[in-house]
Amino acid sequence: MIRRTLRWVASAVALSIAAAGPAAAHVDYVTDETAPGTVGELFAAVFSSPVALALLGGGGVAVAAVTLGYLRFSGSLLDIEVARRTLASYRPYLPWMLRLSIGLPLVGAGFAGYLFSPSVPVNARLLQVGIGFVLLFGLATRIAALVGLVTYAWALAGQFPELLLAGEYVAGFLAIFLIGPGQPSADMMLRRMVATEGTILSRFQGLPKPEDVLSALGLTPAAAPVALRVFLGANFIYLGVVQKWFQPEQAAAVVAKYDLTAVVPVSPELWVFGAGLTEAAVGVLLLTGTLTRGAAAAAFVILTTTLFGLPDDPVLAHVTLFGLSSALMVTGASGFSVDEAVVPALRNRLGVGGDVTERPST
Repeated sequence: MIRRTLRWVASAVALSIAAAGPAAAHVDYVTDETAPGTVGELFAAVFSSPVALALLGGGGVAVAAVTLGYLRFSGSLLDIEVARRTLASYRPYLPWMLRLSIGLPLVGAGFAGYLFSPSVPVNARLLQVGIGFVLLFGLATRIAALVGLVTYAWALAGQFPELLLAGEYVAGFLAIFLIGPGQPSADMMLRRMVATEGTILSRFQGLPKPEDVLSALGLTPAAAPVALRVFLGANFIYLGVVQKWFQPEQAAAVVAKYDLTAVVPVSPELWVFGAGLTEAAVGVLLLTGTLTRGAAAAAFVILTTTLFGLPDDPVLAHVTLFGLSSALMVTGASGFSVDEAVVPALRNRLGVGGDVTERPST
């Protein structure tokens, strides 16, 4: 059942990558620089510098040490176990989180005069505000998510390859479509009216429920975290590789504009390479479901740093990424992931015992 969903998701990812052209990136929000540059020049500048190689090597060793330490000791630390259980307990609020994460930015984009991404200044106010408000109310939620997804795909395939920057909307629309409205929502209120004998709407009790139809097609809520991971991870990879590595001069213009080398005293080339590497690494971790909650937390930190470090960057453009990263902290990797298939065995090889028992609070 879930396999059908995953095949469909994988096909959509492949189509999105195939459609990728020289799209604008988040750096377009804060600079108009279009100076030429190549990925070869960027890599040559970084890997010919002993200082850069030393910093990258040291960073890699530090990340590996932290990862091994987490795998070795996380099972015996009560704080981590309590945090994990607490995050998992937020699952009933997941549909609302997703609706807010998509609905609010859509309303804002409609009134701001751009289509999904600030890089696409197309006025579609009525459409986006309508979809956004319907999602916020939780009315005909799955239909609204499907309309939003079709609108995004039509615009991307038509004439706006820049919309690859807003690929997180695909993750959000798919997750909402798979999970449904949840509560609080208008759909849930209407469903309870239908289920209650004596109401006017109770005459519709015999109609099939949307989730039953989707389940028969193999589209279950269990696939929603996988869709979130795949498309959010692909988005981070795209931002890191295409935006930073394939457009190094444009990214370097951002470094120069905000004097970021004064914050971290390294060369502009290393700044660009490191930023791209970090985003791409987070994307790969999310895509493969490796240490998913940690990767989602890292994505949240990256977004927060961008928000405060680049004052011209529109906050609204990042709300969806903030919300979906938070949702992955709640769901974890779910199925078809390294976390599920590999990490438990690896932790056992490292000598990790059973999970700690949560002590009662006082």
